[in-house]
Amino acid sequence: MAAAFLAVGCGERAPEGSVLLAASRIYTAPDQAPIDDGAILMQDGRILAVGPSAAVAARGARRLERCDGGIVAAGFQNSHVHFTEPKWERADAQPAGEPAGQLRDMLTRYGFTTVVDTASDVDNTVALRTRIESGEIAGPRIFTAGYGLYPHDGIPVYLRDLPPEFLAKLPQPETVAQALAVVQSNLNRGADATKLFVMTPQGGGRAAFMKAEIALVAADETHRRGLPVLVHPTDIEGIKLAIEAGADVLVHTTIGNGKTVWDEVLVAQLVEQGIGVVPTLKLWRYELERAGVMADIVERALGDAVEQLRAFSTAGGQVLFGTDVGYMSDYDPAEEYRQMARALTPMQILASLTTAPAARWNEETRRGRVAKGMDADLVVLDADPAEDPVRFAGVRCTIRAGQPIFEAPPAGG
Repeated sequence: MAAAFLAVGCGERAPEGSVLLAASRIYTAPDQAPIDDGAILMQDGRILAVGPSAAVAARGARRLERCDGGIVAAGFQNSHVHFTEPKWERADAQPAGEPAGQLRDMLTRYGFTTVVDTASDVDNTVALRTRIESGEIAGPRIFTAGYGLYPHDGIPVYLRDLPPEFLAKLPQPETVAQALAVVQSNLNRGADATKLFVMTPQGGGRAAFMKAEIALVAADETHRRGLPVLVHPTDIEGIKLAIEAGADVLVHTTIGNGKTVWDEVLVAQLVEQGIGVVPTLKLWRYELERAGVMADIVERALGDAVEQLRAFSTAGGQVLFGTDVGYMSDYDPAEEYRQMARALTPMQILASLTTAPAARWNEETRRGRVAKGMDADLVVLDADPAEDPVRFAGVRCTIRAGQPIFEAPPAGG
C-alpha cells in the first residue's frame, strides 16, 4: 500500500505551495460512500481537490508523510468542553508551549479541530482563542459561551469546590434587567453563545430553578444577535424549561432518582423545535462512580441515557458529540464512542462529530465534509471506525487549515 501512495502525483503538476495528504480511505461525509486509495490536495487552508489518488494532480506538492496512509474524515468538533482547570489561568501570559501542550493533551490529539467551550471565564478563553488564531499557539478553533447563567443563589453543589474568586464571578441574576446585562456583557466581550443552567442540584434533594422570564430574556437577546442558546437541563423538568425558553442545544442527556425516560411527546417537542442534544454519556459513569454510587445503579442510569439518545436519534433529532472534558479530568473520548455505539451507527457518530455541528453553527458550506472548497480541517485515524467506533479516538494526525496541529509519535518513538 505504501508504494501506491508514493505513486500519487505522477500526473499533472500541483499548484505552487499546495500540500498533499494520501489516504487508504476517505470518508468525505457520513452519508456518502468512502473513497479508497484517495488523496486530498490543499492550499492556503482550503481543499483544492479530493478523489482517487490517480485523479488528484499532486506532482510537486509538499507531502504530509507522517500523516499519509490513514483513514481520513473532516475535522471533529467536540461540542462540550471547558477551559476551567487551573492550568488555563492567565492564558494571555503563559509561555506559548504550555497552552499548546495542554491543548494537545486535551483536544487535538483526539482529532478536535473545533470545540465549544460551554462555560468558562470569558476573558481568559477569548485570550486563549486570540493566541491560537494569531498562529502563536497550535490549537483548535474555539467557540465559547463564556460565563454561564445560574439560578439566583443557585450555584450547583458539584461546582462549590472551585476557587472562591472564580465562584464569585458566576452570574446568578435575580431580575430580568440583571440577566439582560449579563448576557450583553458576555457577548460583547467575545462569547459566541449563551449558556443557561435552568435547574441546578443544591444537595440534600433540593434544586434551584431559573425564573422563566430570566431564561426568556437571556435567550431572546442571544437570538437577536444570531447566536445559539445552550442549556444545561439536569432533569426532565429542566428540559421542559429549556423548550419554553427557546433553547438551541441541550448540553446533556439526563439521569435522576429512578428510571429517567424521554417519552415520545418530549422527544417530538425537541425535534420539532430543532433542539440539538450533546449526550455526554461518559460523564454519567464518571460522576456516579466519583459519588460512590453502586455499580448496578451506575449501569442502569447510563442505560437510561443511552435509551434517551436512541429515542432522540430515531425520531430525527440532531446529535452533537461532546464529552464535558475539562470538567472531567479524563480526556480520552474512547468511552464516549463506546457508549454512543449502543444507540448509533458509526456513520451517525461521524455525523455528530462533523456535519451536524457544522450545520448547527451555520457553517455547513465551509466545514464538516471533505470536499473541494471546504476548510482543510481533517483528522487522520489509524484504523477504520466503521468496524469499531472506538477507533474514532485513535488519531494519527489532526490537521487544521492544511497544517498538522497534532502528529502522533512514530511507533516505538
